Amino acid sequence: MAKKTALSGVLAAGLLVAAAAPATAGPDRVELVGETTLPHAMQFDGTTVGGLSGIDYNPQTGEWVLISDDRSDRQPARIYTGRFDGGEFRLTGTNPLLRPDGTTYPQGTVDPEDVRWDPWTGEIWWTSEGERAQQLIDPTVRRAKADGSFTGDLPIADNLRMRPETGPKQNEVLEGLTLAQGGSLVVSAMEGPLVEDGESPTAEHGALSRITVQTRHGRVLGQYAYPLDPVFAESPTGGFANNGVTAILADRGGDHLVLERSFVTGVGNSVRLYRVNLRNATDVRDVDSLAGADVRPLRKELVADLGDFDLSTVDNVEGMTWGPWLPDGRRSLVLISDDNFSPTQTTQLITLAVR
Repeated sequence: MAKKTALSGVLAAGLLVAAAAPATAGPDRVELVGETTLPHAMQFDGTTVGGLSGIDYNPQTGEWVLISDDRSDRQPARIYTGRFDGGEFRLTGTNPLLRPDGTTYPQGTVDPEDVRWDPWTGEIWWTSEGERAQQLIDPTVRRAKADGSFTGDLPIADNLRMRPETGPKQNEVLEGLTLAQGGSLVVSAMEGPLVEDGESPTAEHGALSRITVQTRHGRVLGQYAYPLDPVFAESPTGGFANNGVTAILADRGGDHLVLERSFVTGVGNSVRLYRVNLRNATDVRDVDSLAGADVRPLRKELVADLGDFDLSTVDNVEGMTWGPWLPDGRRSLVLISDDNFSPTQTTQLITLAVR
């Protein structure tokens, strides 16, 4: 089911392949271990595999969970599970995500983006972006059993709700989700700024998105302004160009890794990995608008630029998880790209080694 299975070789035999010079912009040293790709429009258990926008690894079971951002257009919104066995990545199962009444989501009513195993319960947490263009549907953070059945909702911060004049922009909503402090905290990341927070990034300027920290029961403990980079290039055709957060991942000591993905029509993607710490940043949960506000954003430090590595391509990378520890004491960091179900894009599993 997979090609270029350097990752599976690492997991099976501990082989490290440094395919590019390590990124040294910050204290982290990062090397490329390997790249695995899945065939376009691969069929599995009655579904089309694609749109994989989130991934997580369960160290207790060795199983991976992946979420598709299919809005129930092809098949019902769903998750997949997988394993690395015998030198290749293989899918082991798929389940539809279910509504509280036990039914699948109708077409266009959900937009899954990120997924995490719950270390306390073995359930999953997952995000949906909601909808602004056709109707106002709030984004959600939901819990489900491993079979996809609904178990609960996390109350989201009030300023993240879709309202006619305020709230998230279309397709710039809850892209990133992580469980911090051993599962006691839920941290979510907006892809872009809220309507009231100002213009999205352009080649001339960046923007401020929001990262929200909540308890497992939904109480908001803080919200912080994350400084997005400017878009890395102008579109030669005057087409779409934007930059946003696509994933967030808790690390030790209160640190988080944040993935920024910028896409420019006619140019391609730029994907950068940053490290942030929530200390010393202004809590902006009660700041109505970040546009021109006197706040201290999060400080970020570059960990890696995927353009520096010898990858087959830098595609639409949207998911990120810690993988198994490597034999030399480094930790594997696994990224996944969302191919948008397009034959011109690819589903990549990229593994980095992080010291």
